[in-house]
Amino acid sequence: MKMNESYHKIDWEAFIMAIGKRIKFFRNRKGMTQKQLGERLGFLGKTSDVRMAQYESEARIPKHDLVKEMAHLFDVSTHALTVPDIDTNIGLMHTLFVLEDIYGLKIGEIDGEICLHLDKSAGMTYTSMFQMLNAWKEQAIKLEQGEITKEEYDQWRYKYPELDTSQHWAKVPSQAVSDMLMEEFQKIEKEEKKTAKKKKQK
Repeated sequence: MKMNESYHKIDWEAFIMAIGKRIKFFRNRKGMTQKQLGERLGFLGKTSDVRMAQYESEARIPKHDLVKEMAHLFDVSTHALTVPDIDTNIGLMHTLFVLEDIYGLKIGEIDGEICLHLDKSAGMTYTSMFQMLNAWKEQAIKLEQGEITKEEYDQWRYKYPELDTSQHWAKVPSQAVSDMLMEEFQKIEKEEKKTAKKKKQK
């Protein structure tokens, strides 16, 4: 899977979902509670943890100035919070970093070319993503060999997974696919917490 220079406008709903999950991710990374983060950002009393819970659950959207404050507290770039963003090279990089965090996407080199690949140790996440990417690869090969037209190839991509007959979720609505992937992410999160607890006990 190689990177290209094709960019599209950011999806606002995806942005809202992503920023909520990223705030939680970096808050946990800093070992902070919602109340502690809220107080550091100037929300006092009962509003501190309530407001942070609203941001993490996507019930509210933090304003740009607040995102900058959060990034400063987490000691990260604002781009690390505002993903997915593929309008800029830096935004694209941070989007790829999120894919590394959630789906185990790894960067490497094959025959002198930079490439991205999946981490086999990621369990079910690896299996699911491998099947999806493999289905995409098969369509790309068909296009290259002239078995399908560019129009048919684009239709397969832009209507995915509706036209993907190679997998059991081929006719599942996109929301269901999203739920399946989120479930995998939550499993990974639980495993990471278990591993962290075991390390503390040693």
